[in-house]
Amino acid sequence: MPQRIVINSHTFAREAGSLQGELPIAGLTRIVDMLNDSAGSLSYKIEGRLGSRNRPQLLLQVDGQLSVCCQRCLEKIDYPVEVRSVLEFVDDEEDLTQEEIEDDSKDFFPTQSEIDAVALIEDELILSLPSAPRHESCALPDSRQGTGEISPFSVLKGFKGEA
Repeated sequence: MPQRIVINSHTFAREAGSLQGELPIAGLTRIVDMLNDSAGSLSYKIEGRLGSRNRPQLLLQVDGQLSVCCQRCLEKIDYPVEVRSVLEFVDDEEDLTQEEIEDDSKDFFPTQSEIDAVALIEDELILSLPSAPRHESCALPDSRQGTGEISPFSVLKGFKGEA
């Protein structure tokens, strides 16, 4: 499991903090079951800043490649990861305007004194993964077209028309 990285959203944003590094995929326990292979690592970068109305914001970037399983042929798909998120912290949800709520360019979170950066990265990865990954075109597993095997339904062809 990767080392826990804890930041304070207010301090990190006010001081324009920056974190970057590599996370081993095998250590991301909540997504490893969704993957075909857990080898490799993802690079991340988290930057703090003050956003609208001096609210703390985190800019999150995650890059790399995950190996997911095609839901049609069950073969490996190399899925490119390019997460770009703006996370803004608010003291009270009531302070958000309707315009801010409808703004899809950033996500709002309640202000927290301690934020586990690795858990935050994993949350964003879970949201970015396709629910049913598939190749553009692929065959079903064990499709035996042209192998000369007799279909168990071929016997039924003989019954067609007999009545």
